[in-house]
Formats: sequence, structure tokens, C-alpha cells
Amino acid sequence: MGVQHLQAVPHLTTALTGPLLEIEERLLERQTPIEQWFHERWLASPAPFYTSVDLRNAGFKLAPVDTNLFPAGFNNLNPAFHPLCTQALQIAVERLCPTACRILLVPENHSRNTYYWENIGALVELLERAGYQARVGSLLPEPAGRQSFSLQNGRVIAVEPIERVGDSVALPGYKPCFVLLNNDLSSGAPPLLAGITQPVVPAPALGWWNRLKSDHFTQYRRLALEFAGFIDIDPWLIDPIFRRCGSVDFQKREGEDCLADSVDAVLEGIRLKYREYDIAQEPFVIVKADTGTYGMGIMTVRDASEVRHLNRKQRNKMAVIKEGQTVERVLIQEGVYTFETLGDEQAVAEPVVYMIDRFVVGGFYRIHTARGADENLNAPGMQFRPLAFADSCSSPDKKREPDASPNRFYAYGVIGRLAALAAARELSAAADAP
Repeated sequence: MGVQHLQAVPHLTTALTGPLLEIEERLLERQTPIEQWFHERWLASPAPFYTSVDLRNAGFKLAPVDTNLFPAGFNNLNPAFHPLCTQALQIAVERLCPTACRILLVPENHSRNTYYWENIGALVELLERAGYQARVGSLLPEPAGRQSFSLQNGRVIAVEPIERVGDSVALPGYKPCFVLLNNDLSSGAPPLLAGITQPVVPAPALGWWNRLKSDHFTQYRRLALEFAGFIDIDPWLIDPIFRRCGSVDFQKREGEDCLADSVDAVLEGIRLKYREYDIAQEPFVIVKADTGTYGMGIMTVRDASEVRHLNRKQRNKMAVIKEGQTVERVLIQEGVYTFETLGDEQAVAEPVVYMIDRFVVGGFYRIHTARGADENLNAPGMQFRPLAFADSCSSPDKKREPDASPNRFYAYGVIGRLAALAAARELSAAADAP
């Protein structure tokens, strides 16, 4: 989110492809049982309404590093994906509310980011193509909640303050069948939506005020272990090692022992696997806030001493995330290299897979000319390139080489769906919580 939609489709090259080719070959060999495996698990754990998953492709490892339940990059999808999106939306809405025809879309508060509103415009257009009315309602009261945004295609998105009417919400002359959140609720669950009879998706309990990345990757680890056993691969090849620390205060330098010990433990786990696979790269970890998005509260670390000697600027950067929320919990995650690059500048790239319900509906590459293969790309200066194929994330071409683009994208789709399935299990756990 936050950068210009670019239409060019890149040609990407991937280095160190040996182990990855083995993974892709195994996925191609077992495509039919893999699809059956997913089908059975979706029946037990219904998919989130929509999901995006950031992947990293190191050649020797392909793994998710972040999963967003309030995706905000629909404007960056290749238009060739739109028919897939509209079909998936129809299935998602019908499962949620069979008689639905009016949807209330709730965006982020206070955002003046032009490209975020391009995302909202794209999402409204997709909902309309799927046959639904869609209007945009703000959680903010008058006057801040009433705005309008002009999009690149000439359309104007009108945002109106949401009104509470008894046990439901509405806009003037418009009572929605359900509420679709595109607001990650970093600052808390909105009282305006509490106790309403209309469905709210994703569930407010999955907002960043309550959700933990470490809980997500705990669910993902269990699935990766099961799936790796099913296709007979080492689960580490698709699962990043991680630990978590609570009671951290970067400003007061509290929790440094937990941070340093966890960095040491994750680095040692990576070294063991690198030796096993004869990988020459230097291990690194990503330290990041256990909640939140926008690439805030994140740093690359190669030695435990680095988290013991943060300067004031580094502590300030790590201490606060979106909407001024203080960082109190930290995820220490295995750093996964990305050896995918783009164009003459060899810009570092990582794939982002988009899903609606249980269906892969497209994706794009996030690229950054000023970042390295071991750095977070979700940072100012990033750009997006849409994926080239409309159906290859779910339909590989077994007659071509395993590393051909359709098959590489199928691998992306499998790992993306594993992450979405982990998010579905988070949803079930949140629903079961007292």
C-alpha cells in the first residue's frame, strides 16, 4: 500500500533454486491430493473473507513472513485477475449472508494516502462487479467522517459517518446487510460496531489491538508440520523459525535479556539448518512488533549484541507503531532472504499473494531499489508490479519446467493458502474465546 500502481509485468530471476525446485516438483507431483487436503481443512476452518500474505523466496526456502487480514492493495492487482475476484466475492458473500445486496465498507481512519483510497475504489468496483451495492462509511463522527476522494479513473469515493440505529448501523437511506472492515483496528475495537446484529467481517477481535503475529505463526507452524509430512519435505523449508518476547519497553530498555536470548536462539536454529543444507549465506533475524502493519517497528539483526546497544533513534523507531501504539510485545523471526530481483537495476522483490475466501485471486511483487535481500521491503520507496498470470496461482502447467512462472506462482499460491488457513484457525480460536 502507498505507492503508485504500475502496469508493467516484470521478468524475475531466482538464484539458488535447487531446494526450491525440489519443493515445486513435489507440489506439482501431488497437486490433486494437495487440493483435496486443502478442501478438507477449509470445511473444518472456513476461510477469512480476504487475506494477503507476504512471501520470501530464498531459493532454498519459500515461506510467509506476514499475513494481513485487512489487505489494502487491491489497486495493485493485475486487471486480468478481476473475474477471479468477482467470482470469489460472490462465494464469500453468499456464505456469509445469502440474501446480501448492500455492503458497508469501513476504511482506515485519518488516512490521506492517495493510493490507499485507490485500493478502496478498486474494492468497491469489485464488489459492484460481483452484483452488490457498496458504500463507504467512516467510524469517525462529523465532520472528520465526511470526506471525498477523487481517483485516477475519475471516480469519486464518498465517505460518510456511520450512524448507530439501535442494534444496527447504517448510512442515510442505506441499511447494509453486513459490514466489511478494511480498517485493521490498531487503536482498538470500535464501540460503534459493538453488539450489532449485522455480521462484521473480519471479526473485530482479529484487529491489531488484539491479534498477535506470534499466535498466527504458531498456527502456521502446526499446519506447516502437517503439510510437510503430507508431501514429505522438511517443514523448515516453508516455515520461519521464531520466538516471542512480552513485557518489552524499548524506551526504558526493558526486556533486553529476553530479546538477546531469543535472537541468539533463533540464529542458532538457522545456523543448524544452513549447515544441514550447505547454505553459505549469513543468518539474520527480523525483530518486529508482535502487532501492527505498515512496516513499522521492524529491524534486521545479525547478532544479539545489536539489540542490547540500540541508540536513541533506533529505540524510538521500535517503540511506537501505527496510530501511536506503544510496542510491548516483539516477534523475533528467522530472516528469509529474497533472491528474486527485477530489471536492469536488480531491484529486490518479494511476492504478495491475495486471497478472497479460500481462493487465490492474484497478487503482485513488492520491489525496492534501495533495500537489500535481507531487509524489509515494506518501507517508503517501495513499488508494486502485478503478477503476470491470471490463473497460474491455482493451475500449474505440469508440462513445463518446475521453475517456469506458472509453476512458481502455484508454489506461491500453496504457501499463501497455508497462511490463510492458519488465519482461519485464528478466527476459530477468537470465536471460541470467552
